[in-house]
Amino acid sequence: MTTHDGKTNMTRRTIIKAGTAAAVGAFGGLATGGVWAAGSDKPEKEEVKIGFIPLTDCASVVMASVMGFDKKYGVKIVPTKESSWAGVRDKLVNGELDAAHVLYGLVYGVHEGIGGAKKDMAVLMNLNNNGQAITLSKKLADAGAINGPALAKLMQMEKREYTFAQTFPTGTHAMWLYYWLATYGINPMKDAKVITVPPPQMVANMRVGNMDGFCVGEPWNHRAIVDGIGITAATTQDIWKDHPEKVLGTTSDWVAKNPNTARAVTAAILEAGRWIDSSLSNKAKMADTIAAKAYVNTSVDVINERILGRYQNGLGKTWDDPNYMKFYNEGAVNFPYLSDGMWFMTQHKRWGLAKGEPDYLGTAKSINRIALYKEAATAAKVPLPKSEMRSSKLIDGVVWDGKNPKAYAESFKIKA
Repeated sequence: MTTHDGKTNMTRRTIIKAGTAAAVGAFGGLATGGVWAAGSDKPEKEEVKIGFIPLTDCASVVMASVMGFDKKYGVKIVPTKESSWAGVRDKLVNGELDAAHVLYGLVYGVHEGIGGAKKDMAVLMNLNNNGQAITLSKKLADAGAINGPALAKLMQMEKREYTFAQTFPTGTHAMWLYYWLATYGINPMKDAKVITVPPPQMVANMRVGNMDGFCVGEPWNHRAIVDGIGITAATTQDIWKDHPEKVLGTTSDWVAKNPNTARAVTAAILEAGRWIDSSLSNKAKMADTIAAKAYVNTSVDVINERILGRYQNGLGKTWDDPNYMKFYNEGAVNFPYLSDGMWFMTQHKRWGLAKGEPDYLGTAKSINRIALYKEAATAAKVPLPKSEMRSSKLIDGVVWDGKNPKAYAESFKIKA
């Protein structure tokens, strides 16, 4: 059997054969697969360069390497620190990186030919759910804007140019920010100026007054509170509980050339996510590891609080959030649901980023490599859901289930 510390007393081949039976799990789903390319599961590449941005949610990629989960699957993951999402995009497209910890919406944007040169892309797995936030400046908070309704009221009363930052035009943070603002009657395209800032530079830019608010991943929202320059107005799990966030993304060409490597890396990162979520001591070790200069480059306590669901808003309110950042959650985090990918396309359409009528389902099926994911999940003994679609209710009470994406995209009163 395979153990969590990466040791094994079964051959990989036996694990694959046993996998379909073992993968009947919490969701009642049965893993399929076990037929390997060219009759062999040996990875085509033994060393795999995976780009990451200094954010807490790079953790499963980093820990797969640090803890040696990658070795078990015959690969060596080399985490490569990048400075911006635009840089990650360019290095993925030109082949400098094999894969990356990357924004879900960035992968879809590149595939659709928006937010950069068009290139066929692939999502191998979800890396995390939840754990991003919207920060408003201390100056806004002092004027009473501590949440969405109060911000809308202030913007009506005090007319000026309000500037908000996201991390990439088609990315997750842009979509959470826009959705949140629009929920309270603020049109991000007309009522505000929106700028793009790399995650590690958010706090410094707010400190010098370059923006009124931003949406970014942790630990930078908590860091703004610690530094006394911002407050948390909303968490992204408030906007959409268990929302998709970062993915393991690559190009379609890379998967075609390296299917066994893609499967091996996915299985290794699945095991790392399971390891992180399995205990408080593992989370503490993870925080200690990724806080280092080579990774996120911040203090451990700035990461630790929110990874354990301990939140504060910077104004004296504290709470335990059950929907904190999760890397595994019994496999529920990692499945690349078609409906998740389609949601980003509906928002790209809503905000005028996508031209023409997207082929929602066809595009999602071509990007999200579900068959490959199922094989990796079988190898790592990760349970699978019953459906490739899921249903979620967002902050405005509207349910998204992927059934009628065109009508959903057109249903919003506030749009570009």
